[in-house]
Amino acid sequence: MRILLATIIVSIAMTGAAFSDNWPQWRGPLGSGVSKETSLPARWSKEEIAWKAPLRGLGVSSPIVWGDRIFVTSQVGQSALRAGSHPTLARGQEAAAEKPLGSRAAATEGDPKQIYFLIEAFHRQDGRRLWEYRMPAEGQLPPVHQKHNLASPSPVTDGNMVYAWFGNGQLVALSMEGKLVWQRHLGKEYSPFDIEWGHGSSPALYRELLILLCDHAPASYLLALDKKTGKEKWKVDRGKGVRSYSTPTVVQGPNGDELIVNSSERIDAYDPAAGKLLWHMGEPNRFPIPVPSAENGILYASRGYRGGPYMAIRLGGRGDISRTHVQWLVPTGAPYISSLLYYQGLIYMANDAGIATCVDAKTGEKVWQERIDGIFSASPVAADGKIYLMSETGEAIVLEAGREMRILARNQLGERVVASPAISNGQIFIRTDEHLFCIGKRHKMRPVKLLDQSKAVRQ
Repeated sequence: MRILLATIIVSIAMTGAAFSDNWPQWRGPLGSGVSKETSLPARWSKEEIAWKAPLRGLGVSSPIVWGDRIFVTSQVGQSALRAGSHPTLARGQEAAAEKPLGSRAAATEGDPKQIYFLIEAFHRQDGRRLWEYRMPAEGQLPPVHQKHNLASPSPVTDGNMVYAWFGNGQLVALSMEGKLVWQRHLGKEYSPFDIEWGHGSSPALYRELLILLCDHAPASYLLALDKKTGKEKWKVDRGKGVRSYSTPTVVQGPNGDELIVNSSERIDAYDPAAGKLLWHMGEPNRFPIPVPSAENGILYASRGYRGGPYMAIRLGGRGDISRTHVQWLVPTGAPYISSLLYYQGLIYMANDAGIATCVDAKTGEKVWQERIDGIFSASPVAADGKIYLMSETGEAIVLEAGREMRILARNQLGERVVASPAISNGQIFIRTDEHLFCIGKRHKMRPVKLLDQSKAVRQ
């Protein structure tokens, strides 16, 4: 099943890479967390760590890869934390290991004059920084949960431009050389980005559109912009009180493409070209974070707040499909934050209590379940017959894909990990609080000209 998140053309002159090698958005080319890469390491030591590059800011956005370039977004300067208690996700013995972003211990007010956003480009061969784009944070800066900041949305690229979005609504489109093409501030233009615990949704590409989900307290809407100019193409008002931390994703249904949105009220499907509502299903779930994915005409979705339901839905419906298109539904047990992973006929998941589960994708029946320890906010990824699970504790647990539970390796990075990994061209890229890691063999690729830093940095 192809997920048509963008019409992406390979720029051979710039990258020399095949599309299958790229990881252009959060959860990869198909938005599913699955890669066709082979010869990936299961166990790694210093020899398998090709390089690690220091990051100049903090964030939990995931790295993306196009050809020989890796893009990461960050925030420099500390955001204000949301008032009141900050409930932990982990329970039992894992609770003590749960740490805030950058290991900050207490809330401090963020000074807008001292906060700015970064987009950095690294060379995949050795991790050297090719360029960075810096812009000051502007307008109202919403308070956030202590586990993240305003650099939570992951960037997306089509090989021609890189699009980066931040939790106050600032949005930029950059050339692959780090030059500004266009910018907007949705928090100023439409309504403030006021959502409990802070904005988390990432941008998505579809053909010539950049699609953004803004389900916030003041106003909730789904927006499509012309990816070349930033001009509005369509906008759908979604009502007041609708919340979502999930990323919109486009899948191919039997009657055409469907834009899937997981929100606090229900799961919706839209026509991505025009924004017309196609179908909806489900009951309210307070904090929807996971992103659905599809395979063979079936959508696999979860609504994990307080161990909520996960389900399989047949695509192609119209109207309310709650009683007509649900293939199976398990009422409890879904992870709160991380998304489900479909791989080779099975669904894999891991939660913040350190429990990994595998279910049959056709029936929803449990195949195995085991406590593996860890705190799993990052979504799992799969390739080469392996399932990669990243714990916040800095441990990468690698499972053998299949109907029997088998741990192939436990690898310790020693740094907090919340961002989901990226897989590209035989390498795994992992973003921690402090570094960008490249796991796998070093590549000998065509040199890329480093840009003049004074010209690459724009205000």
